[in-house]
Amino acid sequence: MLEFNTAEVRDRNSHVMEAPSQAKPPAAPSPECLREMYEVMVRSRRLDERCWLLHRQGRIGFHISGIGHEAAQVGVAFAMRRGYDFLHPYYRDLAMVIALGMSMRDVLLGSFGKQGDPSSGGRQMPNHYCYKPANILSVSSPVGTQLPQAAGVALAEKLKGGDRVTVTCIGEGATSEGDFHEALDWAGVHKLPLVVVVENNEYAISVPMRLQMAIERVADRAAAYGIRGVSVDGLDVFASYAAAKEAIERARAGEGATLLEVRVVRITPHSSDDNDNTYRSPEEKARVRMQDPLPRFQQQLLEMGALTPAMIAEIEQRAQAEVDDALRYAESAPYPPVAWAMGPVFAE
Repeated sequence: MLEFNTAEVRDRNSHVMEAPSQAKPPAAPSPECLREMYEVMVRSRRLDERCWLLHRQGRIGFHISGIGHEAAQVGVAFAMRRGYDFLHPYYRDLAMVIALGMSMRDVLLGSFGKQGDPSSGGRQMPNHYCYKPANILSVSSPVGTQLPQAAGVALAEKLKGGDRVTVTCIGEGATSEGDFHEALDWAGVHKLPLVVVVENNEYAISVPMRLQMAIERVADRAAAYGIRGVSVDGLDVFASYAAAKEAIERARAGEGATLLEVRVVRITPHSSDDNDNTYRSPEEKARVRMQDPLPRFQQQLLEMGALTPAMIAEIEQRAQAEVDDALRYAESAPYPPVAWAMGPVFAE
């Protein structure tokens, strides 16, 4: 029987670690950048909360939340060259797409299925983001299909001799899909400029991670593909930014792909159609709420002097006003004409 030392394979191929190496630490974001990161998190949170209310009021048909994921998403988005690198998001990436340039109006047009929706013109499900001006490529409903697509975009960029990096995001549940294996195998063989971000909230809908995989860290799977694996606290904006910055710059420099696991929490049910009381205890839900990354980041910035109570109040006021404006805009927008169901799918 063939035997091998898994620790040696890990050390040689993937360098799984709990935090980015400090060989070339990325420059810390400026106070202005940190405030922008915080404001994106607040804007995303207030829009997310409003969408839950809209669904409960029967005004939109579906919502899937990113609450608890925002610190990791903002850290990754600000590590990218926004408007230059590519993003293949997944349905929880509200804070990330806002950070990259989508407006609240854009998001709510999709939630209401209205004609001006930039993701699909009102034909896709809500939270299936696509925004061409920011190089955000379309989400598909089947879990994990963005992975081989992202690998293909990264290969195309490499063949063209460019230096744009492709970032794609999934939940840890998608690592059980064949698409995950195919994409990471391709990334390892061809040393692609690809960063696969696994937003690990420990639940694949209702299935806990311990019943899905027999390893402690998703990043451990990187060893099988000969790529680098990193696991980081995704509730910490600074840790997420540093890990993503290093992974993206390595990819840009031709050093290959990274499997970046950001450990987050899912504070809400899986979606507006889910009742997580059937599989999560009240004690667990209370513990998860205590891990909310937004007040944690706020406190860090207050202690650093990058944020003041007056600034917090101003940011909240702007965010609420933007949500109200986006809601009025989306509700008053027209629905697409019936003929739009056929176009632009088929050529004229």
